[in-house]
Amino acid sequence: MRNRIVWLLVFCGLSASALAQTSFDKYNFNFGVGPGIGRGYVSSFVGNSFQGSAGGGINFNHLFGVDGEYMYYSLGLRPSVSQDDGLPDSSNHLQSISVNGIVTVPRHIGKWGAYGIAGVGFDKRSVSLAHSYPLQSGSICQPPYYTWWGINCYGNNNPQSPPTVNGPQTLGSYSKDAGSYNFGGGVTYRMDSWHHAKLYLEYRRHKAYQSDAATVVWPVTFGLRW
Repeated sequence: MRNRIVWLLVFCGLSASALAQTSFDKYNFNFGVGPGIGRGYVSSFVGNSFQGSAGGGINFNHLFGVDGEYMYYSLGLRPSVSQDDGLPDSSNHLQSISVNGIVTVPRHIGKWGAYGIAGVGFDKRSVSLAHSYPLQSGSICQPPYYTWWGINCYGNNNPQSPPTVNGPQTLGSYSKDAGSYNFGGGVTYRMDSWHHAKLYLEYRRHKAYQSDAATVVWPVTFGLRW
């Protein structure tokens, strides 16, 4: 009888140990901020900027998980663009909602880990002026007018001469929706002071396919995952 009790205790101990080794956090969350590197028209009009993201999801096991994520990306114009193109006091940004797959590298080096991430989503690019004003037909049509503000211009594909406004129009607020994709990866550092929490540094490439002009940004994010 005593031997059976001993073997039962040993079996329970081994089972608990195996369960501990195969257990994982069922849910994941993240929050981070950092610089955004503009590409294409974002590089021309904005340059580098500020962005932030937050999300949460489910882990299927130690390696694979999914999350839903929200990103806000500031598209504040360069001062030279605001002055030269007649766009004072503009307020511009990109908002994105995405569903992403996460693959965690199984091997860690001490407290350091790594992961890859990729997904698809829905983006809204919004631009607005504090005060709308009319554009006269035949006036010079600046690049932000027809790429981000939705102004109909004539000759904007002709590199030999500047485009002109095609008919009387108003320059004010405008938004454009599009599908998007993103991919990238990051490194993590496990914190002992907070159970399961990790600092992370991440780089991604993000592209939204607005029909007037694609919005391409490369977010670099520092934050917390748990």
